Amino acid sequence: MGKPVVGVDIGSSTLRAVEIDDASKPNPTIIRAHEVPLPEGSVKRGEILEVNTVASAFKRLWASGGFRSKDVAMGIGGQSVIVRDLVVPRMPLAQIRESLPFQVQDLLPVPVADAILDYYAISEGTNETGPVVNGLLIAAFKQAVSMNTSAVTMAGLTPVSMDLLPFAMTRVHSRSQPTQGTAVHMNIGANATSIVIVKGGAPLFVRIIPAGGDDATRAIMSRLAVPRERAEALKRDLGLTTVPRDEEQQRAAEVIHESTSELLTAIRNTLAYFAGVRPGTVFEHLSVGGGATRMSGFASALAESTRISVVPVNPLASATLARGLRGKADDERIQSWTTAIGLAVGSGA
Repeated sequence: MGKPVVGVDIGSSTLRAVEIDDASKPNPTIIRAHEVPLPEGSVKRGEILEVNTVASAFKRLWASGGFRSKDVAMGIGGQSVIVRDLVVPRMPLAQIRESLPFQVQDLLPVPVADAILDYYAISEGTNETGPVVNGLLIAAFKQAVSMNTSAVTMAGLTPVSMDLLPFAMTRVHSRSQPTQGTAVHMNIGANATSIVIVKGGAPLFVRIIPAGGDDATRAIMSRLAVPRERAEALKRDLGLTTVPRDEEQQRAAEVIHESTSELLTAIRNTLAYFAGVRPGTVFEHLSVGGGATRMSGFASALAESTRISVVPVNPLASATLARGLRGKADDERIQSWTTAIGLAVGSGA
């Protein structure tokens, strides 16, 4: 029987964890879940800036959440990771990985020595040079990986796996909305939006857009000169559908629509690019999760912008709640566990 493992989602303002019993089971059990706030500036766009501060937050999280396991399944994403399409000569996967440092320097903004490289093979084919493998290059910056693992170990915990956050996300989406066709899996975080296009559940394409739900909050703070708490309240209360009642709400509504329009355009352009290089693509659905999806009117706007049927992700398609958690977590909170669940489940694969 597998041991419990804790999937940890390190956000810009929240440290969130979900403990799963025996992640290798087809339908494991969520036995604990908890979150604590992170001091502003300690994490920015998925990158830990203050490792001691985050390590202290891990200690608080374990103490207040009552987690039993010290094994941590971690993820990395945001600006700390680059994912690119890459076609390589056909050879065993181990040899492809060995050859990456000699092939990809032109694709990276940092020296190869400063990145951890991996390759995700998708399909085989033939081009003018002969047999090839089509896949995804995954490059994570070593410093970001080191900061993440240091924060965990400084808290007395043990990192047992490190996964790409979009892969963890799509692991949950695939179980929530299974299909043999082509689908879009999306998670809209505070500062980044992960888009994974899958076919039969297998990733074909990954993009991380450096924009998210917090963009509207920060724009309201700047344009209306209000504190974060007020900006969040305005965004939550207005969304995309509420009719403004006064001048402050009118100005906030304009900012929300402007910021949301920019995000929707980036999403639409990403999907259009994929369809452009793969003519005939038909998306069966777009499953979406993340904080921005709770904004009233957002799902409808996303469906209208992309012309794809939009469905919410169901994190409990990947794991069931222990009896002690049932009735204690609402849908919004369970939605926020998506990435942490995906990380924990992936550690048992």
